[in-house]
Amino acid sequence: MLAISINNLSLSYGTVPILEKVTFSLEENDKLGIIGVNGCGKSTLFRLILGEETPTEGEVYLSKGKTVGVLTQDGAFDAGEETQTVLSRMYSAFPHLLAAEARLSELEPMLKDGTAEVIREYTDLHERYVSEGGLEFRSRCASILQRLGFDRLAMEQSVATLSGGQRTRLALAVQLSREPDVLMLDEPTNHLDIATLAWLESFLVSYPKCVMVISHDRYFLDRVTNKTLAIEHHRAKLYNGGYTKSMEQRRIDREIAERHWKNQQKEIARQEAYIAQQRAWNRERNIIAAESRQKLLDKMEKLERPQDAPRAIRMKFSESLTSGNDVLEARGLSMAYPGRQLFSDLSFLVKRGERVLIIGPNGCGKSTLIKIILGRLAPTGGVIETGYNVEIGYYDQENQNLTAENSVLEELWSTYPTMNETDVRNTLAMFRFTGESVFKTVSVLSGGERARLTLAKLILSRMNLLVLDEPTNHLDIDSREALESALEQFEGTIVTVSHDRYLIDKLATRILEIKPGEAFSGDLLDFHVDRAGRAYTEFGEYKAARIAERTASGEASVASAPLSSGKEQYLKNKQAAAEARKKNARMERLRKECAELERELERLEEELFGSAAADYVRAAEIDRRKNEVEERLLEIYGELE
Repeated sequence: MLAISINNLSLSYGTVPILEKVTFSLEENDKLGIIGVNGCGKSTLFRLILGEETPTEGEVYLSKGKTVGVLTQDGAFDAGEETQTVLSRMYSAFPHLLAAEARLSELEPMLKDGTAEVIREYTDLHERYVSEGGLEFRSRCASILQRLGFDRLAMEQSVATLSGGQRTRLALAVQLSREPDVLMLDEPTNHLDIATLAWLESFLVSYPKCVMVISHDRYFLDRVTNKTLAIEHHRAKLYNGGYTKSMEQRRIDREIAERHWKNQQKEIARQEAYIAQQRAWNRERNIIAAESRQKLLDKMEKLERPQDAPRAIRMKFSESLTSGNDVLEARGLSMAYPGRQLFSDLSFLVKRGERVLIIGPNGCGKSTLIKIILGRLAPTGGVIETGYNVEIGYYDQENQNLTAENSVLEELWSTYPTMNETDVRNTLAMFRFTGESVFKTVSVLSGGERARLTLAKLILSRMNLLVLDEPTNHLDIDSREALESALEQFEGTIVTVSHDRYLIDKLATRILEIKPGEAFSGDLLDFHVDRAGRAYTEFGEYKAARIAERTASGEASVASAPLSSGKEQYLKNKQAAAEARKKNARMERLRKECAELERELERLEEELFGSAAADYVRAAEIDRRKNEVEERLLEIYGELE
């Protein structure tokens, strides 16, 4: 069944076209990925669908009764919501259920001696409350928050205290919990770590309703979407399949269109030559033949020359003098803040030419480690040293090294004052800063433009160690691919933090995971890649096999490092075995409690819809107990995962 239909949708600002004749439709269970370079009109399309912009022409049809949920890039909340806690903000997404709960609470004391009218109102309201998800919406809210990185403490935080990334994740959680018929997500993967991304992918794949998602995460698009809308040159075309499949079809379509246009141009040239020849002979029958052929040529439907793909950024990192073989060494590195330990006892050695990708959950200390490498933070323990002749080039994910008052031209020129204006402008043009755009001030640049300007500054520096913190954030797909290509060609050493699994797969020769989990000892998992181009895939297979092995042997944590003496080894093994037995015993108790609570929940539901269906006092008691059981089950499920 059709969920949404877009017909001939166009938008212009004066004489400047933004979108032209966009047409597509989606079924109820379609998952659409919307792609295109930054500024092509993807978010504008969302605003047109939502009615926040008025189209120049065209229409949007939403099937009757369908609800729409939207996540914007800023995930903003209004002033009233700032005073709420994270959990209460989630609950407020269900005002009809909260209102029903309040009214049921008012009616409950009246039931014992109530009139038929009170009993009827309570019965009807309770049935509607149950059918609309009133019994489980609170546990669903808490579960989704937990999956998106909010622990119990964070759920009780005020919305006003949240960081930008946390606000975006909360806004995403609100929309997922509401389960609208058409779910519209604008860059939902921003600020998510790899584990949370994997959960979101699974959630959306199994989501039974229509999803429209704007994203530059190719791995995410391939796993989630079954249709792709590619926007370029103000036009949009719908393809079947995720990103990779659609891009192959897009390439084929472009080749076919180019071939048809060239063949038509050859035919036009042949006909024009024939007409010219007939006219040159200038006999009556020749003139008649020329005019007849000219009429046919005039009636021919001329094909437009296919436009070139939007210009991608071009870059190449320039290596300075070759560094020593040992580029970077950490020994026993630890970092903590008052009341919080980020990581401890990290040791690793980076060799010349390696491409090291640092991954881990949000808040584990990845960006902090980068700042320690750069000497901007001092560790609380251990040392880190750079090798001989190492020159570092640094990319900051927040682009904090830009001066807001400068123009784009001034920002680059002030960093490299010995360059002439032509060379500066040529460099900026490689990053899509052309014409008047070089005079835009840094303060008005979008996130993608700031990222491109930072990369422009970086490629002009001469370095042999690239240190990058989330380099693909804010970049569109074409720019990400250009960056990947430049990094692959760079002959120096690379150390980068990233959640971009496509980048990790393609680039990494080594993966350092901070806080790898209970199946691995210590705070660091150091993995050397065997199969180039499949780094993340290989790493995932290794971790899954290791975890399965630990689970099968009943071990929760095993010290894998060699120890100095047999006695020390014996004591550590004994301690590890004791901890494993203790954890297994607790897990067993939790499983038993879980089974008992699940059986109780089944009994309560049978009674609620059976013998207690007409006993409103008992139904209210059952309802309260069900909420308690579901809350406890949620806690147990979290520990058993």
